[in-house]
Amino acid sequence: MDQKRERKMELRHLRYFVVVAEELNITRAAKLLQMAQPPLSQQIHQLEEELGVTLFHRSKRRIELTDAGQVFLEEARRTLAQAEHARRMAQRAQRSEIGRLVMGFVSEATYDLLPVMLQAYRARFPQVEIVLREMTTMQQVQALQKGSIHLGLLRPPIPETGLNLQIVREEPFVVVLPPTTRFAPDERLPLSALSEEPFVLFPRAISPGVYDQVISLCNQAGFSPIIVQEATELHTILGLVAVGIGVSLLPASVRLLRSQGVVYRAFPQTGTQANTALAWRQDSRSSVLFTFLDVAKQSLLSLGGHDETICSQT
Repeated sequence: MDQKRERKMELRHLRYFVVVAEELNITRAAKLLQMAQPPLSQQIHQLEEELGVTLFHRSKRRIELTDAGQVFLEEARRTLAQAEHARRMAQRAQRSEIGRLVMGFVSEATYDLLPVMLQAYRARFPQVEIVLREMTTMQQVQALQKGSIHLGLLRPPIPETGLNLQIVREEPFVVVLPPTTRFAPDERLPLSALSEEPFVLFPRAISPGVYDQVISLCNQAGFSPIIVQEATELHTILGLVAVGIGVSLLPASVRLLRSQGVVYRAFPQTGTQANTALAWRQDSRSSVLFTFLDVAKQSLLSLGGHDETICSQT
């Protein structure tokens, strides 16, 4: 019987009761609620029956709260306030003003792409929680598939994975050389000049897109690179080049790192670009995610980001 009563009680009953309890006058309460007095009195009696308690002492001239009514008034106010809070929060969530976004990113994105996107987004949606996780491209792909991140900032191409991709930057590669390089400082270096040089690269398992593009560029120049060392972190690659372990080919944005221990050289290249892309699941329905994508697209225009129609990889 108690469960049945709980199921029948509605928020409107609590609102009726609170207005009557605050006015202690049915006529005034009915006017405030914009309803007739008899239906209001009936609703209060039904509420008392459902609760199994008397909420008001009634006389011909006045009504008063009982002890049970006083306690119920405080709880009813609390319940109504919580319901109103829930309503407002739901509306804000629908407008993407609150929520949570977990985002993976490759390390080189921290130099410009990621800060620009985050600054623009936080300026508009400061109460959305953003969780950032530095991850390799393949780690992001796996995390997206598992649902442990909502969005990735990575280096395509990636395997066919059921993800959407939006390219946000296309950039050339540059040669990274030690400061003691024998090549002329102002020379536009032909890549074939590096055919006998040792190379330091990302492992293919970590960054397959960049690795394959480097191998392709070298092959186009007529040689296969002599890979003497692989490193999973960009800072490590630059450090190894700086001490003379070898040379490297990296996306041009690496120059933003302002490393004092290496020098950069452009080289003639056609067709091969290093891309950076945002990636997310095709079945995602997150309003926070899509709002972030919209803000990111606009913010990256200031960097000359690649404004491309969203494409899919299935």
